[in-house]
Amino acid sequence: MCSLNEECGVFGIWGHPEASNVTYFGLHSLQHRGQEGAGIVSKEGTKLRGHRDLGLVSEVFRDKEKLERLIGESAIGHVRYATSGSNSIQNIQPFLFHFYDISVGICHNGNLINAKTLRKELEQQGAIFHSSSDTEVLIHLIRRSKKETFKEQLKESLNIIKGGFTYLVLTENTLYGAVDPNSFRPLAIGKMKNGAYVTASETCALDIVGAEFVCNVGAGELVSINDEGIRIEKYTEDTQVAIAAMEYVYFARPDSNIAGINVHSARKRTGRALAKEQPTPDADMVIGVPNSSLSAASGYAEESGLPYEMGLIKNQYVARTFIQPTQELREQGVRMKLSPVRGVVQGKSIVLVDDSIVRGTTCKRIVKMLKEAGAREVHVRIACPPLMFPSFYGIDISTTEELISANKTNEEICEIIGADSLGFLSEQGLIDSIGLNYDAPYSGLCMECYNGDYSAGLYDYEESYVNSMTDIQKQFLKERGRM
Repeated sequence: MCSLNEECGVFGIWGHPEASNVTYFGLHSLQHRGQEGAGIVSKEGTKLRGHRDLGLVSEVFRDKEKLERLIGESAIGHVRYATSGSNSIQNIQPFLFHFYDISVGICHNGNLINAKTLRKELEQQGAIFHSSSDTEVLIHLIRRSKKETFKEQLKESLNIIKGGFTYLVLTENTLYGAVDPNSFRPLAIGKMKNGAYVTASETCALDIVGAEFVCNVGAGELVSINDEGIRIEKYTEDTQVAIAAMEYVYFARPDSNIAGINVHSARKRTGRALAKEQPTPDADMVIGVPNSSLSAASGYAEESGLPYEMGLIKNQYVARTFIQPTQELREQGVRMKLSPVRGVVQGKSIVLVDDSIVRGTTCKRIVKMLKEAGAREVHVRIACPPLMFPSFYGIDISTTEELISANKTNEEICEIIGADSLGFLSEQGLIDSIGLNYDAPYSGLCMECYNGDYSAGLYDYEESYVNSMTDIQKQFLKERGRM
């Protein structure tokens, strides 16, 4: 599935002589979470330095001198996809602020749902913003806090912002990491052999830099890392675990673990469950859409007893964010990314497993390509429920209009994409497949994209969301007694 845009990724390290180099490698392993821009802020003694720019990590730091200039024993880094704010260098993180009494580096993964209101209030109080990113709101709240210490100012500010977020904040004496009260966005901590502590959006980044996993930062928790060690504490008691299901379905790398659950294993279980719920016994083979759907496709094949084949090849040198301005060029873009293996699919009835359908345009093109390559039938199976509701916690699907399942029935979608049949995994099938076991709704998952249950509320987005609701969405909520 190529229609969802990534979130962002954060990486931080404390106590390593080559902190910026380690951060570079950590960010490289998180590149799948954002490809619009990247940056690093490093700390040497009391001095903080930074470099950021548009592009991939390797492009931003192509000139080795830019990385070599970021000397120091601690650093934070960020890869960005624009969930809030325009795509310009002013919005690339980490942000670096130099005040009369302190320097602060800050970066953020997620989206604040009350940022618009807070920004207006802060500007009315005289705040001057240098970007359109909601990340900048936090530093203005910190500087207006009357608390005595920076940590207390940070904790107070974290209780004011709402939404899904992980923050990394670097000062001259401490690296802080904060997770929202629902833990929508993951944050893991590891320790390197030299004693340096590392924190990252995914555990795959810990593995890349040779850090041993220590723990996750939980809902409503703040971790402080400095020369005295590591301390984790609550900044709020009003918490309820609701980890974004889309982390498991699409965003995270297969080799990452989130809340102790391996992403590849969870995806493979969704494929098995999908085969039970939406079987295709007369098909000849199962193929997956590279890359995030391959785990689910292998699970579907194993459960159904059908052979698993490589029916689609992905060109690894075409970016996930390939965009062209015309329909003809967009279709050519899909062909540049994915190619059917004619010798495998020709004359066959195929089960095409994908992780989700957003707008339906990419799936339609893939089905068309497979049939042009000679496939006799293409049965589309989706390893999650229909994406019927927008997300406001850090995924770039914030309008109802772009969600085909919010506007069309499954039968209509099947006809639009040109498939011979279409089947989705059920909500419970997804919940059970991921396998979390928290004492919380949906076993500790946030399922807002699938059922419209917004764990943290909507705040600034509520009015526009309600006004844009379709009849399909309203009927769905009525059937569940929520309208």
